[in-house]
Amino acid sequence: METKELRELVKEKRKALKLTQEDLAAKAGVGLRFIRELEQGKATLQMDKVNQVLFLFGYQLGPVPLNRNK
Repeated sequence: METKELRELVKEKRKALKLTQEDLAAKAGVGLRFIRELEQGKATLQMDKVNQVLFLFGYQLGPVPLNRNK
């Protein structure tokens, strides 16, 4: 499975559903600025808000091993 950055995943899923950033923000219950920062790869974001967005696409944040060979 290809590894994607969170920002890429969100942008890809949003576009596949033909949603604008404004639409996604409204559906997820977060601000437009948050969506923009998420898609730009801001390093510090609130996990609960990220999960609100990911939930719309059937995802959630979770632990990922640093060494994926294990």
